[in-house]
Amino acid sequence: MIKHHPDVNLLVDYVSGNLSIAKSVCIAAHNGYCGICRKSTFQLEALGAELFTALDSDTVSNSTFEAVLDKLEEKPQIQSKALNPKEDSFPLVLNKLMRDGFQDLKWRKITSALSVSQLYTGDLNHECALFQIVAGGKIPEHDHKGTEMTVVISGGFSDRRGVYHQGDFICWERHQIHAPTALESEDCICLAV
Repeated sequence: MIKHHPDVNLLVDYVSGNLSIAKSVCIAAHNGYCGICRKSTFQLEALGAELFTALDSDTVSNSTFEAVLDKLEEKPQIQSKALNPKEDSFPLVLNKLMRDGFQDLKWRKITSALSVSQLYTGDLNHECALFQIVAGGKIPEHDHKGTEMTVVISGGFSDRRGVYHQGDFICWERHQIHAPTALESEDCICLAV
């Protein structure tokens, strides 16, 4: 059961398009697991849409209107690829960022317990990466130069603030210190921005 969620202000920023691409990926990944935040996101989108109905509308040419309708009727191209069993539970946004699948990611070993694989979002202002901590492995105590958003993708970890499992969303602010330790039962994979 997911116990850690983004606050409503982050969801409002997400829905209104005021988050960076990388941070939006974190929210989308969390929403892939969390029905509560998915419902809140839907409600915020509906509220935003309702607010737009009160605005005066601009007229568009018939050709523009027809082009939009044609685009809506196009069938999406479906690419089939064999997924790693772990990937079956990954949020759709993460599968899109991994492109060729989890097995083909390039991992950089940071410590004996920690490996990192960079993900490309097109957001030049925020680093987006997968972190893999071996079961029972500990990351040395550290702080952050800015805000860090994390979503647990598989496994789990603990630090002095709590225990986190698949789907949990955690946000560390600048200068908060922590030392994550993966749960003993399995490797922990997190998405972090």
